[in-house]
Amino acid sequence: MDHHTLAAVSITGTCLDVLGSLYLAYDLLGGRHGPLRLLTRAVTYSVVFGIGYGLGLGPFFGLLTGIATGVTVAIELSRAARGQEHYSLPWEAFFSAIRGLAFAAGLYRILGPEFALAFAGLVTIGQVVAYSRGMRPSLDYEASRRPRITPRLFWGTIVRTVGYIATALVCSALAHRIAHPWLFAIQVGLVTGLVTGVGFTVNPYIEYYADSLPEQRLGAFGIGLILCGFTLQSLQYWLALLDVHLT
Repeated sequence: MDHHTLAAVSITGTCLDVLGSLYLAYDLLGGRHGPLRLLTRAVTYSVVFGIGYGLGLGPFFGLLTGIATGVTVAIELSRAARGQEHYSLPWEAFFSAIRGLAFAAGLYRILGPEFALAFAGLVTIGQVVAYSRGMRPSLDYEASRRPRITPRLFWGTIVRTVGYIATALVCSALAHRIAHPWLFAIQVGLVTGLVTGVGFTVNPYIEYYADSLPEQRLGAFGIGLILCGFTLQSLQYWLALLDVHLT
């Protein structure tokens, strides 16, 4: 394990402690009409996307893209849950830019600034084009106890997969830093497509869960987050105690 990974784990633990404290302060935050519905969505989507991206492209990449994707998607879906119209295209472009920058930050250490910035710019443009054509996280919105994926969401996932493969290939041609550009492009495309497909599929249940979770379970969830955060934060001390070498 290197120092960067250990730092990412410790930061994640601190964030979980803060989130757990917010859940325990449910009444202070306004109860059912407070911001915890949005927070629940942000935490859940961040975990779903973070685990998916982390397994496919590394923990550091998963941490950054998971948080960026989870928070922005939660903001958009929270608006849909209240029955309001989607955000204007400039706001949707802003959300796309946040996700693009998170991708750039995750790829920077591996592939350098040229590839990372080019990738961020292209995927941001691609997402804005998709928004302009109606493809957004709130498409076919539903809060249900059953996972589902509609034909439009399925084809959106396929297009996203192909688009990310093409983007990675273009950036590889510009940066000239990848030994096997096709393999990496397919990896990025498949990981992104699978994570997007899973996100679309579990989206109805997460939305139902965010609006229906009893107060007692929110408190128990908060305690669980604090315990997980404490465990992650203590990892650095366990490594020092056991004399584990860091690279």
